[in-house]
Amino acid sequence: MRKTCGFCGSAEHGLGPNRRNFLYVGLLGTLGLTLGDWLKFEARAAEAGAPAGNSLGKAPAAKSVIQIYLPGGIAAQETFDPKVYAPIEYRGPLGSIATKLAGVHFSEHLKKTAEIADKITVVRSMTHGEAAHERGTHNMFTGYRPNPALTYPSFGSVVAHELGPRENLPPYVCIPNEPSPYAGTGYLGPSYGAFSLGADPASGSFAVRDLSLPAGVDAQRFAQRQRMRAVVDEHFSKLEKSDVLDGMDTFYQRAYSLISSDKARAAFAVNDEPAALRDTYGRNEAGQRMLLARRLVEAGVRFVSLSYGGWDHHDNIKNGMAGGLPQFDQAFAALINDLETRGLLQSTLVMVTTEFGRTPKINATGGRDHWPKVFSIVLAGAGTKRGLVYGSSDPTGAEPENNPLTVEDFACTLYTQLGIDPDKALLAPGNRPVRIVYGGQLAKELLA
Repeated sequence: MRKTCGFCGSAEHGLGPNRRNFLYVGLLGTLGLTLGDWLKFEARAAEAGAPAGNSLGKAPAAKSVIQIYLPGGIAAQETFDPKVYAPIEYRGPLGSIATKLAGVHFSEHLKKTAEIADKITVVRSMTHGEAAHERGTHNMFTGYRPNPALTYPSFGSVVAHELGPRENLPPYVCIPNEPSPYAGTGYLGPSYGAFSLGADPASGSFAVRDLSLPAGVDAQRFAQRQRMRAVVDEHFSKLEKSDVLDGMDTFYQRAYSLISSDKARAAFAVNDEPAALRDTYGRNEAGQRMLLARRLVEAGVRFVSLSYGGWDHHDNIKNGMAGGLPQFDQAFAALINDLETRGLLQSTLVMVTTEFGRTPKINATGGRDHWPKVFSIVLAGAGTKRGLVYGSSDPTGAEPENNPLTVEDFACTLYTQLGIDPDKALLAPGNRPVRIVYGGQLAKELLA
């Protein structure tokens, strides 16, 4: 008589990967997760085994990164590089204010950021050649120009690949979701994707998907499911494992770690922050996203990417800036001050980026159009110089006047501060070696 499995009733030695997959998917159902949920979670799960370290032979300055992405292409003239003495058609409709740095002005809507100008670095000479949104976004998320033959990984995915997770937390988190396909894993594969919250921390009903036990599954039942999985693993431990099964094991390790760890789940609980601090950041999308980002890096997340607003102001740039920039200003200043107060700024690299800038001259509808030749970004913390304005644009904001910073230079500097060798080659499909950054130089003048 043919033996059958006492667990599932199937032939004990006739169970291939598909049968075991079926059993695992059944277990997912007891957790309230669908197969689709599992596939999404597995795609976000970073493989362990890449310890934090420094491939350059020195201690990395940055333990974590907060990337604040302003989609649409925010105008430097209305933010960090106002053209105070240019004719009105170039200067634009907004006024400017003095900062803590002698002779340096910001937009009139950046009052609080002007007060912390001595703690940040403003780059006024960022440059590339891509005037389309998707191509500019690709540049600023990957450090590479788009290539139809190869999809490059985002900064966050490379960090997940090279450094791995800490404290049972995903190494790469997006708030509230991945802002672009170019924030993804590229040729590295789905194991290094971002954990996306699926909800906005500014919402009164904010809850992160995949972190809570579903209705009907209490702690006791959850523990039973863990024991059941252990039985399945032991039963089939002698079967040959496929890559799919290894990936499923990775999913279970990450899923159980995240759901069962009070500390990991607490990292996302922005509602636990004191009311006064939440008010300081601002009870809006900018404020609560940046507050949650601080909370996550404090808990151990290596790379947090958050997006805020829409800055594609082809029309009426005056009202567009008035509608979103003050909230950014309040939140960003609060974030820098909060990180410094907690002793985290020295080990957290904060960067404010966008896909490109805007045209030097105001157009006929009171806006500015796409302009990648020169624009501004902001850096702070993790070994970057404090109170620095790096580079400049020409008097009308048309070209870099000095010290142009390329996308490759920016990426090289970012990875170096994290202790990742930008010259290291990773393997793309077909075992093709591809350098993490190609052609970039470390921008030493940005570093203390």
